[in-house]
Amino acid sequence: MNDELITGAEALMRSLELQGVTTLFGYPGGQIMPTYDALFDHKQTLNHILVRHEQAAIHAAQGYARVSGKVGVALVTSGPGAMNTITGIADAKIDSTPLVVICGQVGAAQLGTDAFQEVDVIGVTQPITKWNYQIRRAEDIPWAVARAFFIANSGRPGPVVLDFTKNAQTSRINFKPQKVDFIRSYVPVPKPDANAIKLAAQMINESRKPFMLVGQGVELAGARSELLALCEKAQIPFGQTLLGLSATPTDHPLNMGMLGMHGNLGPNVMTNQCDLLIAVGMRFDDRVTGNLHTYAKQAKIIHFDIDPSEIDKNVKVNLAVIGDCKQTLTAVTELVEDAQHEEWVNDFRPYAETEYEKVIKPALEPTDGPLLMGEIVRKVSQATNNEAVLVTDVGQNQMFSCRYFQFTKPRSVVTSGGCGTMGFAIPAAIGATFGAPDRTVCMFAGDGGFQMTIQELGTIMEQQCPVKLIMLNNSFLGNVRQWQYLFFNKRYSFTPMVNPDYELIAKAYGIPCRTVVERKDLDDAIREMLDTDGPFILQCAVKEEDNVLPMTPPGANVDDMMLEVE
Repeated sequence: MNDELITGAEALMRSLELQGVTTLFGYPGGQIMPTYDALFDHKQTLNHILVRHEQAAIHAAQGYARVSGKVGVALVTSGPGAMNTITGIADAKIDSTPLVVICGQVGAAQLGTDAFQEVDVIGVTQPITKWNYQIRRAEDIPWAVARAFFIANSGRPGPVVLDFTKNAQTSRINFKPQKVDFIRSYVPVPKPDANAIKLAAQMINESRKPFMLVGQGVELAGARSELLALCEKAQIPFGQTLLGLSATPTDHPLNMGMLGMHGNLGPNVMTNQCDLLIAVGMRFDDRVTGNLHTYAKQAKIIHFDIDPSEIDKNVKVNLAVIGDCKQTLTAVTELVEDAQHEEWVNDFRPYAETEYEKVIKPALEPTDGPLLMGEIVRKVSQATNNEAVLVTDVGQNQMFSCRYFQFTKPRSVVTSGGCGTMGFAIPAAIGATFGAPDRTVCMFAGDGGFQMTIQELGTIMEQQCPVKLIMLNNSFLGNVRQWQYLFFNKRYSFTPMVNPDYELIAKAYGIPCRTVVERKDLDDAIREMLDTDGPFILQCAVKEEDNVLPMTPPGANVDDMMLEVE
């Protein structure tokens, strides 16, 4: 019997190692100091990345998780340290990103006394986590950590918070490893219903105009091949949500493009013309559906999802197929008949041609004038052979990037979807370089979002993260400016930006930087960026009043898309 007594902080280190953790992102402080002291002896096995702000720790953990499929880990102190992670926790919850966030806390005897840097982390994070737990005794550490990782990464993934009191960190215990793979009343992967599988296959067989909506759930389940097998067997064209863009190859012949407010014209129009809408691993977000009162009213709807709470939440469906879509898609495919829907697939083409002539060609092949965001994105994508990881911030840079970047590999889109968090990109890109060290990570941000977490250039400098940071600088908060242009009579209230000299800032951090103003210099600058070992900042001066099109105005019908503005 092992009678070795170790501190709770040491027990945490060993528990993390047992969970396979190799990388964590954090920032030390008073109430988490015993844990950081224990971490000092585990530097060979636990690679701690010191960020410059706790918000960056959580976003970096998100980027790491999204590209690796592993649980991202953030380690911060109590009070302000924990509170600085709140936005990222909420972001991870709505975007189904597996995280374990470990926060320091005052000693159990001081709880509720308003002690220095005490905040009710459990109360604050309860609505935005899959599970949260306050560790008040060192004896509970092995169980709590094992349970946290099981919950975070099973079923529909999400964030878990462990609030770690100081006395639990310093008390001594006889460490006994624990494993958690079952929790009573928690069913992470519901068993598929055989009758639902049969009905889904029957509805697909009877359909003449089927259309599939591909969400991030396909990516999370690792179900790319299963989804494509079904679509190819029954010749079902599909569109993708923002977070589902790399779940299938961009150039697949049945891939009709991105759904939603700034998606492609064909998928949005055909949503309201199909006779069967098949949603897989997506949650019918309002940016995808537009006006719910007119959304796909002509179609029968099948919803494949692992989370029963998503069924009928926004869109009433005719059939729910609950379960892991890697299993359910396979089961349905076995029962589906070979089919040809050539005429239906060809119906998408006129919309694609119209969009190409009115929107895509002008965005990608300008003949004069300032640089455009779309052309920069496409050139960077092509220069990486369309194999890079795309990380975006939020705003016009996000929409242009996701429209014009192209994907060949899974887990290639890291962006803040449901929460829309500006400042996400730089730290998420840092995390992505650790989660996928063998891949090129290209980050796009506007000048507004870049400045929100600009201090993380210090983390990039220290770690020499090989992230390629492309700033699309239009001296505006571009997306808000676009809405002000369209819906607020061009009253640009506090959206113009006065920017610093980013080249001087890059020089201070020792990061190579190049600014491009002329189109003739763009290709050479991209080559220089990609040929440079380590980090690189490419600042592109882009058209100030460029607009992301097409666009479904807020509250409009999903197929009522603007292709141009006055």
